[in-house]
Amino acid sequence: MTELLRLDKRVVALIGCSRGHAQNYIEGGWVLVDGVVIEQPQFMVGDQQVALHPEARPDDPELATILLHAVADFDPSSGPLAAAGWFSAANQFEDDDSGVRPLKRHAFHQVCPLPLEAGASGLLVFTQDGRIARRLREDGSKLEQEYVVEVSGTIAADGLARINRGLSMDGHPLARVKASWQNEVRLRIAALDVRPGQIRHLCTEVGLGIVSMRRIRIARVAMGKLLPWQWRYLPDYAKF
Repeated sequence: MTELLRLDKRVVALIGCSRGHAQNYIEGGWVLVDGVVIEQPQFMVGDQQVALHPEARPDDPELATILLHAVADFDPSSGPLAAAGWFSAANQFEDDDSGVRPLKRHAFHQVCPLPLEAGASGLLVFTQDGRIARRLREDGSKLEQEYVVEVSGTIAADGLARINRGLSMDGHPLARVKASWQNEVRLRIAALDVRPGQIRHLCTEVGLGIVSMRRIRIARVAMGKLLPWQWRYLPDYAKF
């Protein structure tokens, strides 16, 4: 019987690299066992065929940032993406042009730094990259967010101008916003420093009820054509 050996040790013996590089190859999705990608360095192998992808690089495995079209009232802290039904190949946007190779490790240690307005659907960002997480957390007030809001009722005569001039909320002035009509029942509202409940407050103050809200953009990153529950990777060239 062939003695079982950890996959990382097998890779070291196969190509003569360091143990650390072997683990990077494996966790980066570059190692195949009988033609199947295995991402766990501790995976035990016997007489299976172990091969390295011809384009393999021993760099540290890439950190993934994921854009999701979330439905209203979705709780991004409900659990790891590994257990989330939406994070699957079937839901990945077919025109994802990021060039990122899907890996199982992308489902772990994800954070969601910039939540949606209560009751809103639309763009959510999950990231393993601490730089992006800090950008969204610490500079979130400086990043413009854009919402499409379906409304009901009749707006006050000067309602749109009042929204654009800036209203107050809980006794504190709100940052000025850019609001315009998309059609007869939809407003586009772009604002910095979006506070919890702000979008609903702006509409209520000028006589409008809210039917639905959808965030479509954070700074320079747009949701694009993602359908509800679809996701894609954030490409390297895209910056918030």
